[in-house]
Amino acid sequence: MKEITEQQILALAPNPAAAANGKKISQKGGFVKLERSADDTLYMGECAGSGKSNYITSADYIDEANPVFRCSCPSRQFPCKHSLGLLYEMLANKEFGICEIPEDIQRKREKKQVRDNKAQEAAKPESEMTEEEKQKAEKKKAAAAKTAKNAKIKKLKSQLEGLDLVDKVISELMAAGLGTIGGASLKTYQQLVKQMGDYYLPGPQRLCNQLLIEITAFQKDNDEQHYDNAIDVLKKLWALSKKSRQYIEEKIENDAVALDDNMLYEELGGIWKLTELETIGRGKKDISLAQLSFWVDYDEAGKQHIDTGCWMDLSDGEIYMNYNYRPLKSLKYIKQEDSVFGVAEIPNAATYPGDGNLRIRWDGAQIRELKAEDCAKIRSFAFDSINSEAKAIKNILKNAMAQPMLLKLVAYDKIAKSEEGFVLVTKSGDTILLGDMPQLEETTTRIEILPDRALLNNQVLLAAFYYDRTSRRLLAQPLSIITENQIVRLLY
Repeated sequence: MKEITEQQILALAPNPAAAANGKKISQKGGFVKLERSADDTLYMGECAGSGKSNYITSADYIDEANPVFRCSCPSRQFPCKHSLGLLYEMLANKEFGICEIPEDIQRKREKKQVRDNKAQEAAKPESEMTEEEKQKAEKKKAAAAKTAKNAKIKKLKSQLEGLDLVDKVISELMAAGLGTIGGASLKTYQQLVKQMGDYYLPGPQRLCNQLLIEITAFQKDNDEQHYDNAIDVLKKLWALSKKSRQYIEEKIENDAVALDDNMLYEELGGIWKLTELETIGRGKKDISLAQLSFWVDYDEAGKQHIDTGCWMDLSDGEIYMNYNYRPLKSLKYIKQEDSVFGVAEIPNAATYPGDGNLRIRWDGAQIRELKAEDCAKIRSFAFDSINSEAKAIKNILKNAMAQPMLLKLVAYDKIAKSEEGFVLVTKSGDTILLGDMPQLEETTTRIEILPDRALLNNQVLLAAFYYDRTSRRLLAQPLSIITENQIVRLLY
């Protein structure tokens, strides 16, 4: 029997409700028949449902890292609750009879194999090709390269034209004054921002939308926080426009349109493929990532939910961010991510260009249980002096293109209450005030309700360091406490 954990089931589920419904089906005896292939690559179940006939569901593990789920029910969720119920039957070690692999599944496997073979044939080494195959491949490659290059040059020139529109918005807003823009003017700017979509500039377009949202909010409540936020967005927009113009002009001038290791591609709105990241040298093989924190927020400017996971590479202590974007118009088609309390064993991953906590992405992972030795490894990467790290942290946060926070692990002697609030005292005696970033859910007050007061002494904290404009100093928001055998999350 194939071993499976509930964490793996939750990771596969399209949403928590589907997993809960699948668990109920299993617990209530919804399956009237359970079978598996002799080689453990296929599990099947016959489940009673709301229809006249029982539903036939299966879990195909011919590709261990990417199982395929099939079900005869009308649900558009993948995997559906019946498939998840089948996994819960496996988790419960129910008895599965041995069966032959059905012909229809054999045919589907064969079709997939044909597709894989064609892909391998296309990637066939030149040394194995005949002379005729080499000539055909070269002609095909040259024609495709020329077409792709012309399309990229056309796109880059269009982006340059769009940056003129971005600069116009920036200069007019600065000349008019952010706090004096009226309703009619806002509508004009909204129309200009809408036009940016025609120039392949979704990145600057989102920033412009965010800027207008902050200005509108400031006009309604006169809250200085909105005005300060608008200034921050304007700074990033100006920096992005200036750097992007130089970047694009150099690429066109040097006839170098290929993707390169530069964060501006994504900031302008480009979408990386995993294979492209690997091509520019950002691939990572056989890594173990432990999730330290997780949260979901809503991006009003982009009209999307963002599921954010913070992960540590257990081999070198690097802290990465993983983002799952769910636009409102596509919510029912994109699975919401959830907290992962185990360790992800990942064969292939890639990081994105950038500074600070780099974004990481992967396809396919096995989730195992978090062990005490994993916690010990995580704790070993924590620093114990704020003063020695503060300058490097501030330099990254000063970059207008960087994220407004930097996540780090810090070993502390204690967390204590002061007149200003909670203060973290490190092993070396340095101190830093704990606070809550405007962009994140508040967590500092949760320190007061920790069930075990021992967590306040001699532990390691995952902190989001940020610059607090009000107090004009570096603060840290507590996200998780890492003990010798567990990760206690304050944000999840």
